[in-house]
Amino acid sequence: MPGIDESLLEAMRLPGARGAWLVDWISGLALGAVGEAPGGDAEATAAVTAELARHAAESGALAPGGPDSAGVGTSPVEDMIVTTGDAYHLIRFVSTPFDSTVFLHLWLDRNDGNLALARLRLGEMAGRLVLG
Repeated sequence: MPGIDESLLEAMRLPGARGAWLVDWISGLALGAVGEAPGGDAEATAAVTAELARHAAESGALAPGGPDSAGVGTSPVEDMIVTTGDAYHLIRFVSTPFDSTVFLHLWLDRNDGNLALARLRLGEMAGRLVLG
């Protein structure tokens, strides 16, 4: 089972990959990073995507089953895709036996990348990722 560095390097082998991070959405800190970052700042990218991820993870409105009585979604968000004119940002939440607050973030070139393939592979990576 791969660790953080191995998983991020695997993500960078995807066609069109420009950068990859493992981010804690509570603190906004990158636990690992490889490749480029938009604007050249990996920590700023981690902090911005953490805000998006935190909102999605804590919003019961986005869960297919809707919120439960505590306002929490009955089915967790698996991933998010943010598109720009030249790129995709794929955010994949990592599920663990404990209360996980991390996600994989892949910055993918829109012209060279395959979003469907990247989404499938990132999901596989998240399932195999060993934290700790």
